[in-house]
Amino acid sequence: MTSLTRPERPCDYCRRVKQKCIPAPGDSCALCQGRRCTFIEAPPKKKRKQSNQVTDEAEAVSVSPDALRESPQDYSRLPGASLLKHTLGHQHFRTNCYIGSTSFPSRVLLDLTRVQQHDSYRASQSSLDIRRVGENGYFVILPDKDDIIAEQLDLLDKIEAVISPHGPALVDLYFRIVHPSFPILHKDVFLEKHSRSYRELTPACLAAVYMLALNWWSYSIDLADLAKPDITELEKLVSSLMAFDRAAKVSDIQAGLLFLQRPGHDSWRLTAQLVATAEEVGLHRDCSDWQIPEWEKGVRKRVAWALFIQDKWGALVHGRPSHIKADNWEVPPLVLDDFPENVDEDHAEQGSSEVERGILIFMHMSSLTQILSNIIDALFTVQAAMNYPTTVDLLQAVKPLQLQLKSWYTGLPSVLDLGTTQPRKLSATGQLYLAYLAAEVTLHRAIIESDVRRPLEPDLRQITRGAAVMRLRSVIDFLKRLKPEHMQGFWHFASGPSLAIIGTFSLVLLATSTDTIESKDIFSLIAEFRWLLNINSSSADFTKTAIDLLRTNAGLLARFRPRQSTGAKQFGFRDTISRSHEQEQPKRGSGATQSPSEGRASQTDVNDFLSPGIDMSADQNWFYNFEDFELHS
Repeated sequence: MTSLTRPERPCDYCRRVKQKCIPAPGDSCALCQGRRCTFIEAPPKKKRKQSNQVTDEAEAVSVSPDALRESPQDYSRLPGASLLKHTLGHQHFRTNCYIGSTSFPSRVLLDLTRVQQHDSYRASQSSLDIRRVGENGYFVILPDKDDIIAEQLDLLDKIEAVISPHGPALVDLYFRIVHPSFPILHKDVFLEKHSRSYRELTPACLAAVYMLALNWWSYSIDLADLAKPDITELEKLVSSLMAFDRAAKVSDIQAGLLFLQRPGHDSWRLTAQLVATAEEVGLHRDCSDWQIPEWEKGVRKRVAWALFIQDKWGALVHGRPSHIKADNWEVPPLVLDDFPENVDEDHAEQGSSEVERGILIFMHMSSLTQILSNIIDALFTVQAAMNYPTTVDLLQAVKPLQLQLKSWYTGLPSVLDLGTTQPRKLSATGQLYLAYLAAEVTLHRAIIESDVRRPLEPDLRQITRGAAVMRLRSVIDFLKRLKPEHMQGFWHFASGPSLAIIGTFSLVLLATSTDTIESKDIFSLIAEFRWLLNINSSSADFTKTAIDLLRTNAGLLARFRPRQSTGAKQFGFRDTISRSHEQEQPKRGSGATQSPSEGRASQTDVNDFLSPGIDMSADQNWFYNFEDFELHS
């Protein structure tokens, strides 16, 4: 067969492993260094492989036992073309540490003593190098210790032993489904390393890719009919894989972010560790003008923004102070050039995610998170709580934030419309709209809860509560519009907690309602919200956590409901709301007291809206079964 020129088609090897063929000077492409780069094979026919056959990918990445023990120590000396030459944070068995403005040694001394032609400085310690990649970009480069290398190689072997022989298929699955929507790895770099040996990757990154891809096992033609590996042993290794006390690497930050995306595995402590590690490797700085490969600049920006998203949404869902502060963050916004993936190379296999849509989702999630960061700083810091003596003052602070959210929403491109899905393709747009709704709900919840402590005038209160109920309706509408393509796609770690935040908001609305019609309306919306979560829980694990958290909040609400007791009426949270909205006197004398019964006089019990026999208490099943639920008109 006549070979074709490189611009017309990928080489045989790149076609087999389904990756972009990058031209390089000489006779080989970037990923064919060390092997012949040919253009003689016909395009492979697509057919279902038998379970006892080894996939083409497995053949492509298989290596000899000797090769496993002889991984390259210095990528700058690799023969032929390679993406890994002259990188800062992707050298094998090397660690780089960012030098800050008050660190030792002094940046001024480094500028005076560096070797100009290499922008490097050799310290008196023979094993230590200092590299200057740009203004304010100084790094100490240290080789990993032999015992750490031996431990990492042992961990890599254990990980591969658990997954083998499915590693190549899981890598393919990861880059088909997860990576398009959460592009924090560089696909070609990962595949270049993995094609030579899994031992060129860090244990944490290899395990994270495998474990996250396992969630979509049935979407691989090669794996669907096979038994899943038992990853119990891998789960036990996660804590040791995430040990940052000995070395700081970009790949470990990538791995930590991937571990945190698994349903039910969010950890605020791990997020804090990742932020600290990112500062160790200088991810908080602008690398646009650094002397490193362009693809590495893109990776650093994408990982930095993924960490920003993790930190800010983690702060929201955990109710904790954010670790990333604006005055120490100079990473520029993401642009399309930061994503090297070729939009025209979408995987044809059914169940894949779309590359173009995934890139846009990630970019708009980062811009939405910047607004969320403004919301947290303006409303939910310790100091912010002291800035609004009245709820009217709070409303003034909320208004520009709502306008920012509105502008973000109206600026979404049509390709990200929720109803726009492609045949036999998974869609991750659901996570983006849910995040937007959670941010909106967070603003409304701040207003409603402030109104409890510092009541608004009745007319203004009616307006704010009406807007809050409308926002809850929009959540219900969103859940109704979700398709199986959305539910089976990638959902960010905060998706489940965001549903719980919305559920909590609905219960706060109900608990603070003083109007019978409004209360009935809210209760009906809660019932529908719970129903939609329940019918989707079997196809989307992240909803199960929200259901449990919503149930817990329902039990908490039940403890504040009005109750009847022998000889007297007790009152709870709703009575406090009722009294707080009565006309207040500037001062009350010692005898100006109000009885509980007076506070409840115009208040309607939540149980008035329940069918006979259903009690809104923590030990009743009203929350689990809405078939018997009926609102009285």
